[in-house]
Amino acid sequence: MKVIIRTDASIQIGSGHVMRCLTIAKNLRNHGCKVFFWMEHLEGNLIDFVAQEGFLNITSAQQADLYIIDHYQIGEKWERSMYQYAKKIVVIDDLAREHVCDLLIDQNVVSHFNTRYDRKVPEHCVKLLGPKYLIMREEFIRERGQLRQRGDKVERILVFMGGSDPTNETMKILNALETSNFKHIDIVVGNNNLLKEQIEVICKKQKYHYHCQINYMANLMQLADFAIGAGGSTLWERCYIGLSSSSTIVADNQRETTIYAGQLGVTINLGWHEQVTADTYRKLLDDIQVEGMGNKGLELTSNKLSNAWLYEIMELIK
Repeated sequence: MKVIIRTDASIQIGSGHVMRCLTIAKNLRNHGCKVFFWMEHLEGNLIDFVAQEGFLNITSAQQADLYIIDHYQIGEKWERSMYQYAKKIVVIDDLAREHVCDLLIDQNVVSHFNTRYDRKVPEHCVKLLGPKYLIMREEFIRERGQLRQRGDKVERILVFMGGSDPTNETMKILNALETSNFKHIDIVVGNNNLLKEQIEVICKKQKYHYHCQINYMANLMQLADFAIGAGGSTLWERCYIGLSSSSTIVADNQRETTIYAGQLGVTINLGWHEQVTADTYRKLLDDIQVEGMGNKGLELTSNKLSNAWLYEIMELIK
């Protein structure tokens, strides 16, 4: 089976779409599919990174058994046009937009996740909605199987504000950490973070542990007592590992899910990034209250079958 994944990464878009598509691509490859990516050469793209993972990039439409689309700038008009090349189409979305596809995946938890795509996709479309269909890398599934018991004492902090961190939250947090006395601090950035060299210098000076574009995030989450992060897909990864965290909304598409996750008690919602300052982070760090947050995250993301979406996709194209 030939599969083409249409997605993109850039300094503006971030890396989240490509990273979750890589998880899908590796799973499909393990099931005998030949997978290609279709990504544009945008500033901050991850084409070379995806190539290192063993996937070729194409630059125009080709015939395929399946197209997978994970892109906020692509909608139903483009999807409809792709049926001249694709036998089936899968769409991954977070925003409850209208689509023309055969299967839709939205892993996000909002108050009405079961009904948010009603009348927005064709009647025949299979809808995989909510945390039962989390797209999780193998490293997270492995760590979930060997979770450690955490108490309420916070000694080890993990900071990751996304691959590009376009709102420079990491620098705010580093400012806030200057007066802290945690035993161990991990600072993670992506290659697309424009301030990564400055961040590395600060980490060396402060004796923090600096990590850039890593493939062991799940292990760091497992070891941490508390994480400072953004909304989006990494919020659900933290829940999946049972890691208490704060979440800053750094993009409009994170608003609804981050607000609802805060209401559920699986994260501390710090709000929109423009209202979040170094002092906001400083106050958070001065008195972190986890109060069973990690267990609530584990319960929310509990399912009997890891990556249940994979079996639905294979059923679609068999």
